[in-house]
Amino acid sequence: MSPLAVFVSGAPASGKTTLAGALAARLGAALLDLDVVTGPLTSLLGEVSGAGAAPDHPWMREHARGARYESLLATAFDSVRVGTSAVLVAPFTAERADPASWAAATERFRAVDVDPVLVWMDSPPEVVLARMRGRAAERDADKLAAPERVLAARTAPPITPHVKVDATRPIAEQLAELDRRGLSGREPACLEATSRSTTWPPRPE
Repeated sequence: MSPLAVFVSGAPASGKTTLAGALAARLGAALLDLDVVTGPLTSLLGEVSGAGAAPDHPWMREHARGARYESLLATAFDSVRVGTSAVLVAPFTAERADPASWAAATERFRAVDVDPVLVWMDSPPEVVLARMRGRAAERDADKLAAPERVLAARTAPPITPHVKVDATRPIAEQLAELDRRGLSGREPACLEATSRSTTWPPRPE
């Protein structure tokens, strides 16, 4: 089977890492988490700049985001070009909101005949908040200090082609949904999208 590049996206604490870890184990793929791949350098930049630990601080978004994502994408590309699938974990905020950004992020993979898939973790704000409280990560401190903002916001789904996963369901059911979409090395059993997602792979016209 040709290697896969699966981009697992969603809001912080939406369950990205849990699903990605289970999927990577099933595929025998490299598991590449943005916070792990770039974490030590991101912390150093936050300390030096005064931006702190939150990667969504305005300074970090402006000055560090590009380098962080390039580190993740380049590492994933090196994996797939030698035949090992990669499961990438990150918010992919720009890539899911802008088809041009998605095309730019995935261009190098397509050049080696790997067609990346974007997975969207759909998680309601109350679930996100509960998970943030449970993990008690330093990067969530600002959000936990103002929980009403978390509860008032539901992250918009991607406008780029994607597979939607209900992040409130048990992990076995989440994996089963990916199986149906052909992300386990099997033929997809169903390509019908829900009203809140985009079919992937796209159906022929």
